Amino acid sequence: MTAPEAHSATPDPLLLVLLGPTASGKTALSLHLAATFSGEIVNCDSVALYREFDIGTAKPTPDEQSRAPHHLFDIADPTQVVTAGEYARRARAAIDEIKNRKRVPIVVGGTGLYLRALLEGLFPGPQRSEELRERLRKRAANNPLHLHRILSRVDKAAAQRIHANDVPKLIRAIEVCLASKAPITEMWERGGEPLRGFRILRIGLDPDRTALYDRINHRAKLMFDHGLVEETRVLLNKYGETARPLTSLGYKQAVQLLRGELDRDTAIVAAQQAHRNYAKRQMTWFRREPEVLWVQGFGDDPVIQKPAAELVESQL
Repeated sequence: MTAPEAHSATPDPLLLVLLGPTASGKTALSLHLAATFSGEIVNCDSVALYREFDIGTAKPTPDEQSRAPHHLFDIADPTQVVTAGEYARRARAAIDEIKNRKRVPIVVGGTGLYLRALLEGLFPGPQRSEELRERLRKRAANNPLHLHRILSRVDKAAAQRIHANDVPKLIRAIEVCLASKAPITEMWERGGEPLRGFRILRIGLDPDRTALYDRINHRAKLMFDHGLVEETRVLLNKYGETARPLTSLGYKQAVQLLRGELDRDTAIVAAQQAHRNYAKRQMTWFRREPEVLWVQGFGDDPVIQKPAAELVESQL
């Protein structure tokens, strides 16, 4: 008798992750790859999760969303808080469903913490304390840099990794340090339960910095030209200060304009600067992501789409 023929194990299905700074063309590239490889797109932008926040988030348009199935856009009420952990649970469920349909899940977005939560898991930190959070918010309102100084005292390494203006992350870091009586960086190192059952291919967009900033400036101005202030006025009237995404890029400057704190031109310049600063922080974060295959250009450029598609093809 001859020995039975050996069969190689079936490889895990592919999970494609597109990352890069704001305005780098991630949406365009995701649509191209979704059409080429029977993909479905999973949002990984923390503000695009919220309903009614459209102009300032640069969500895919209805026409773009009709070209491929999209998931985790417009899933939360503006008064809700969607944590990175909650996002990770919902995103993992979505990519499992896509896998079961024998299609390729394509995770797209620029929120590094949410991507980390999805792929690597988060540490099991202490529960939220709304009382502590409210006290910290009041301190931040009086002095935005105050929270960063507090975190520097309790966890200097965490303060070096979190931007001084990123109030939600500062509040959570301080909350974890105080509740656990340990630095949050120690818990980051412990990590959580990583995503299993997929081969992960990370493709990063890294366009020329000057060209990227030109795009960012143009897009931020277009948001104001296309109704960002009017959209913000409606959201403010409807939800007041309870709509957390109103503190995000663009919306924050539109709120300041509506309050009379900035004129239109100054608000646009401030939004452009804030988006450029955000792009810098995104690239710093994504440079720490493991095994990213970087493509030097914009995702809506056919010259860039071709090698990106070849990278995916090589993994299928």
